[in-house]
Amino acid sequence: MGCPSITGHGAGHTLDGMPVHHRARDKIYHSIMLLSLRLLQQVGLFSGICLIVGSMIGSGIFMSPRAVLEHTGAVGPCLSVWAAGGILSTLGALCYAELGTMIRQSGAEYSYLLEAFGPLTAYLFSWMSIVVLRPASAAVSALTIGEYAAAPFYQGCSPPVLVVKSLSAVSILLILLVNCQSVKLVSYVQNFFTVAKLSIIFVFTVAGIVLLAQGHTQNLTNAFEGASLLPGNLGLAFYSSLWAYDGWNQLNCITEELKDPSRNLPLAIFIGIPLVSVCYILVNIAYLTVMTPTEILQSPAVAVTFGDRVLYPFSWIVPLFVVLSSFGAANGYGLTGGRLTYRAGREGHMVKILSFISLKHHTPSPGVIFNGILSMFYILPADIDSLINYCSFAQWAFYGLTASALIVMRFTRKDMKRPFRVPLVIPAVLILMCGYLVLAPILEKPQWEYFYCIAFALSGLILYFPFVRCKLSCLKKVMRPLTIHLQLLMEVAPAEAAE
Repeated sequence: MGCPSITGHGAGHTLDGMPVHHRARDKIYHSIMLLSLRLLQQVGLFSGICLIVGSMIGSGIFMSPRAVLEHTGAVGPCLSVWAAGGILSTLGALCYAELGTMIRQSGAEYSYLLEAFGPLTAYLFSWMSIVVLRPASAAVSALTIGEYAAAPFYQGCSPPVLVVKSLSAVSILLILLVNCQSVKLVSYVQNFFTVAKLSIIFVFTVAGIVLLAQGHTQNLTNAFEGASLLPGNLGLAFYSSLWAYDGWNQLNCITEELKDPSRNLPLAIFIGIPLVSVCYILVNIAYLTVMTPTEILQSPAVAVTFGDRVLYPFSWIVPLFVVLSSFGAANGYGLTGGRLTYRAGREGHMVKILSFISLKHHTPSPGVIFNGILSMFYILPADIDSLINYCSFAQWAFYGLTASALIVMRFTRKDMKRPFRVPLVIPAVLILMCGYLVLAPILEKPQWEYFYCIAFALSGLILYFPFVRCKLSCLKKVMRPLTIHLQLLMEVAPAEAAE
């Protein structure tokens, strides 16, 4: 996995020992010499908050309430799971705030696991996250965009699968183009969609408060009657609610591009996550003021049913805002997924071209494009619930491992500066909760998704030892010319060239 570099300047010089057309060579060479080729710190506090809120509020709050209620069996446990999901996300984010202010490199979990446990653990995380978890999460949001964008044109029936998937693919392409252009453009887009989704959340919340004031409280009485509190069912209920909360760690993925991370990272977390938690609980209460638990379970789209009953004749705004909300979440995954790929490529855990940066836009465009292509593949399966279970199982395993990295580094990296510290009881509680979320559903209701996930994670070892650890020379011979041609085609270069 050799890293091509540009050498020489006059006619007849080569790129990594291979003849290159002099105009293309000189264009890249001059660009590197004139620009500081690194990711730029362009994300401020407001944009950081919008990234967290915009990534968390996606399709989950409009789709997950039915699944949470189904697994808990009653209103009381359902609302409790939503509240507990907010608390658990906050605990995780506090741990990540310490790690992010201590290790100021992009990649979030990857950088922390690399520092605490070494390259093998970090590689397995990057293997799972880059190839499966992040593109699959983006695909779920894209599929939601496709379903809700097509729904107005097929009233009375379900949209054709081909139409849904085509619209999903178009949304991924748009996100890919935006993320390749500039971090500022991505921030503007994310800020706009965050304001849009908070607007519909505000409308739902106000409607719920008005209905509660009018006495619509019958669905909130006897809240724990008929509850199903089996460990496996609670675990699956948490998966569905935590899917809606997922995204609380997104800001850590772009630490290198965050202004004053020691201040802005913890502050964005303290503002963003409680805001989302309060919104989720209020929206679920609003749903229950209009629909009975049975009606929620029978509704294919809870938010749309709510809109039809409360916002008519303006109920058409609900599908529109679901599309906007899902697009904002997918945009967040596009932004952070490219940075994780870029960070892993820098360490040699992915092919080196993925660690290169655009000369013109200062974005990790190869990593962004690679993640977009993988997301396209994940829109092919039609079962969104399976994708959610598949992703949540692996994500919370790695969240627990990252929390343990914080504890380990308290003893092995005592000399590292920690602008923000959390009591060790917080990562300890997070580890216990992650262990429960990983083991309870497997023991209570085994599903093939979990075993596929474990098998795929272990399959990364097949590539790690020959290609990453031993660095087989045959791979270098194949990748070197391919990397050079891609470098010239995309006008990218390694960030190390500027140092």
